[in-house]
Amino acid sequence: MTTGAANDKAATLLGLHTGPGFVLPNAWDAGSARTLEHVGFPAIATTSAGIAWSWGVPDGGSLDRETMLAHVGRIVSAVSVPVTADLEAGYGETADHVGETVARAAALGVVGANIEDARTGGLYGIEEAVDRIVAARAAAPKGTFVLNARTDTYRADAEGDVFDETVERAVRYVEAGADCVFVPGVVEEDTIRRLAVAVPGPLNVVAGLASTTDAPTLFSLGVKRVSVGGSLARASLSMLERAGRELLGPGTLDFLDGAISYADLQRRFGT
Repeated sequence: MTTGAANDKAATLLGLHTGPGFVLPNAWDAGSARTLEHVGFPAIATTSAGIAWSWGVPDGGSLDRETMLAHVGRIVSAVSVPVTADLEAGYGETADHVGETVARAAALGVVGANIEDARTGGLYGIEEAVDRIVAARAAAPKGTFVLNARTDTYRADAEGDVFDETVERAVRYVEAGADCVFVPGVVEEDTIRRLAVAVPGPLNVVAGLASTTDAPTLFSLGVKRVSVGGSLARASLSMLERAGRELLGPGTLDFLDGAISYADLQRRFGT
């Protein structure tokens, strides 16, 4: 991918954050990404959880950086829409490691990424977390890459008041160069509304995990970006399990009702 094409895709992705709100679906392999593009999504995210499960291992750092980047690269190559990657905490203990990870992702044609502020054992200290965002931003300058700073304050042991800690981290991350702030784990609608006002940038929340609030409602609360994490992968694996149980039990083929035909998939993936 040329630099100009990558910058155009980054601009497209960033522009989505200025509208009334958009849903960003999470793909876990090239086939799921192609399918989501076919549906009509203007941009696609990856899911570290779904990718890990596709390898038969749990989420949360089970895959090394090389494996994850290779998998993400295949997703980018399979679609023409912008792709933003779930890079977990940046795959390294130091800020320099985070910068290297982002640079390598950008070289694959990725035009955005999530960087988490948590690791095994809890949250990074705020100063260390800020340094990691600074390094990520330095590796992919503004306008060329949409940096989504994720804070896990609602999923970890934040110090003091969780809302205040979340806002403090969000402010610092935006000052460090983040384009968007991702707050997974928050479910109360009033809290989401307050965060949308207090966070100095577009707010990203995840639907379909702890929260079942639908996208239109989240947009009405001020959320700009709604992702679904590993939910689409979970739904697909659930369908596979139900089909397997049907085959193993009665041996019927009811699971094929409504399935995309072989010929249609061949046509889609052949273009």
